[in-house]
Amino acid sequence: MSTLGLIGSGNIGGTLARLGVAAGLDVVLSNSRGPDSLADLVAGLGPKARAATAPEAAVAGDWVVVTIPLKNYRQVPAEPLTGKIVLDTINYYPQRDGSVPALDAGETTTSELIQRHLPDAKVVKAFNNIFFKHLAALARPTGAPERSALPIAGDDDAAKASATHLLDLLGYDAVDAGSLADSWRFERDRPAYVMPYARNPQDLANDPGKPAGADELRADLAAATRG
Repeated sequence: MSTLGLIGSGNIGGTLARLGVAAGLDVVLSNSRGPDSLADLVAGLGPKARAATAPEAAVAGDWVVVTIPLKNYRQVPAEPLTGKIVLDTINYYPQRDGSVPALDAGETTTSELIQRHLPDAKVVKAFNNIFFKHLAALARPTGAPERSALPIAGDDDAAKASATHLLDLLGYDAVDAGSLADSWRFERDRPAYVMPYARNPQDLANDPGKPAGADELRADLAAATRG
């Protein structure tokens, strides 16, 4: 059985853990506060989930999701992620993360920063463009008529294929948005960010979400402008 490792177990990480357990995956969770702080979450997930340190989650995962604030990305353990498929959910919020001039100038993307920090991993951008409550609510079985799509981006075709398989297991189709350099198309404040899945974006906390298929998502990606 395949294992999903999580470095970061907040809103997105916890949601992916639940989707992973529901899909029959083993799930290894970690965060910056240590395994003991995850006891309640793990207990609620059941026997297919366990808590660990970040390096342990990295080693255990067939896929490893990094879902932490951008300002902390240099704390991600690089060596245990050698050869691993790393799914990067990180978004850039200057008010939280501090200013990153290269991002402000559009000279790079958040995922390219992660890839440089993890030179021996295969980074795929995923799961960053959807509100966590919608991520939980919109998952559907393969072939379901109202299945939503999520964008992915990466520089390794095999890693993107594996990420597409993971998305399928978790309840989503994947739309290939290109390389890590192209991942800005679904970064914060672009048309493909949050909006495709929201009925009432002014009240996300109470919004039930709406399905967004591959064609809609491709149109939103194509509409993105940089600047």
